[in-house]
Amino acid sequence: MYNKKIMRLLLVSSMAVMSSSLLAGDIAAGKAKAAACAACHGANGIATIKIYPNLAGQNSAYLVSALKAYKTKQRSGGMASVMQAQAAGLSDVDMQNLAAYYESLK
Repeated sequence: MYNKKIMRLLLVSSMAVMSSSLLAGDIAAGKAKAAACAACHGANGIATIKIYPNLAGQNSAYLVSALKAYKTKQRSGGMASVMQAQAAGLSDVDMQNLAAYYESLK
């Protein structure tokens, strides 16, 4: 019985590690996709115009959440219409990749 508990714990732990790596996103793919973001957020994630936020080093979970909110038009005001248009064409994988890329720019 003790061995079954250990095996269950190992199985759950390994599944958690695998699922987190699947959600991590592909940094290289994100960098390629980020070309469209550079006009406002800068080539290296540091905005050159003060009204746009810096994305470099931003938490990836936050970025994915923000992009999904723009895509579903849950975010409004300010430059939301621009971001809604940009996010409309992004898949969930695109969002994960972009988020991984910007988070890597610490």
